[in-house]
Amino acid sequence: MDHGRNQRRGDTRQRIQDVALELFLEQGYEKTSLREIAERLDVTKAALYYHFKTKEAILISIFEDMARPINEMIEWGKQQPHTLETKVEVLRRYSRMMPYSEPLFRFMQDNQATVRELRIGEMFKERMLELYGLMKEPDAELADQVRCVTAIFSMHAGAFALQETEGDPEAKREAALEVALGLVAQAHGAEIPPPAAAEPTGPSKPKAAGRARKSEAAPAAR
Repeated sequence: MDHGRNQRRGDTRQRIQDVALELFLEQGYEKTSLREIAERLDVTKAALYYHFKTKEAILISIFEDMARPINEMIEWGKQQPHTLETKVEVLRRYSRMMPYSEPLFRFMQDNQATVRELRIGEMFKERMLELYGLMKEPDAELADQVRCVTAIFSMHAGAFALQETEGDPEAKREAALEVALGLVAQAHGAEIPPPAAAEPTGPSKPKAAGRARKSEAAPAAR
């Protein structure tokens, strides 16, 4: 009995998140009210208030849910050697996560001024800084540090730049990933390592990326 009640609450929470994000994308965060969210859900405002007291609480819950696999990947990355293989694996995993987070990223792009004023802005910045920490080498040349950091940014920029371009979404994602991989490989003065024989489908059960970099002993590798 309790399990069924909890399941219904979970479904309602998910519906609220989906509808709220849909409205935020359609008309902007500032122009969307809790009343409008409740009306589209066909529930009373009191019923909505039972789950979320504010619009920001809904937005933060969306971010936390979408960021959970990214957090798991970051924790995994912190336990790996700081090699080219690890960075390539981080980029590949992050690329696979992006389609699921695309609506939230699009919201943040379209509502930048609002996001800067909300806690979600600082939360997103913290995640990005942790990702950048996995990618760059503090003692590397500045240009190579920029290449490694830009590898992450380029996937977001690519997704944004290509959103109006006709074509298969998966092909566009792969194109952005190819650019990102090229940047980090260039920073290491090496070729892009091939994918693992059996790549994980998600971040929950990551494979270790502890193989030594083939070019580790080469003078050109950093």
